[in-house]
Amino acid sequence: MRNLTLSTVLTSALLISAPLLSLHVFAQTEMGDMSGDMAGDMAGDKMQPQGGDAPKNARDPHAYANGTTLTQGPYALADGERLTLADEHKFYAILGDRLEYNEQADAAVFDLQAWYGTTFNRLVIKTEGDVSDGKLEENQTDILWGHAISAYWDTQVGIRYDYYKEGKNRQWLAFGIQGLAPYWFELDMTAYVGESGNTAFTAEAEYELLLTQRLIIQPRAEITFYGKDDEQNELGSGLSSTAIGVRVRYEFTRQFAPYVGVEWTNKFGSTADYAKLNEQSSNDTEFVAGIKFWF
Repeated sequence: MRNLTLSTVLTSALLISAPLLSLHVFAQTEMGDMSGDMAGDMAGDKMQPQGGDAPKNARDPHAYANGTTLTQGPYALADGERLTLADEHKFYAILGDRLEYNEQADAAVFDLQAWYGTTFNRLVIKTEGDVSDGKLEENQTDILWGHAISAYWDTQVGIRYDYYKEGKNRQWLAFGIQGLAPYWFELDMTAYVGESGNTAFTAEAEYELLLTQRLIIQPRAEITFYGKDDEQNELGSGLSSTAIGVRVRYEFTRQFAPYVGVEWTNKFGSTADYAKLNEQSSNDTEFVAGIKFWF
């Protein structure tokens, strides 16, 4: 009975393994044939590698059927019906970076920027100045054409006009770059060429530190250089002035955020000498309150 059982088991195992063995041999044979075919195709240059030049009779990948394109052909849509991508639309924005009041000087400061255009090309207007006793004391306005050179940077070229209530107005050619540096620093740097070969350079940097989604600390620094002395406007050559400040704002919405802050301003070289001649301090600490907005 044991021998019969063992014989039965061996017979059953052979019957089960035979089809599997046949399938394995068949698979090995097929794989070998495929490998041989691939080798033969490669040897005979039948397999074309990726890349390289397209065949002479290849169809234009940017054309529609029968040569019809997006703008030409019997099925092309009119301009008003054609789909326009986001970077082809014209948009605008008005940004109020600083609109603040300085109690010590009893003066208001504004720093505004507006632009209109597409993603790649736009008209940019920057203006900043001081208002005291309801009158404009001085103002700097840049009218620029901005062109995107990368995802985070715009080049800007245009003109700048300076107004002084007590002094001489100036005009400049402006060449600058504005964008977002690594680690999320916002930079705005511009070089100027003015009358009689005078030159200037300004640079601003800002950073936003989010304590919460609404409470934000914003350090800010600004530096100014001039190539020549400007006695009429009491500006000295070389490093003229710096301003370093910290503002804390609360964003009720992204478009409206009141803030308070402190700013340290310093004048250097001949600019500081002019200030002392007028019995003014060459360095000040100013406490400010204002509103940041955009729409």
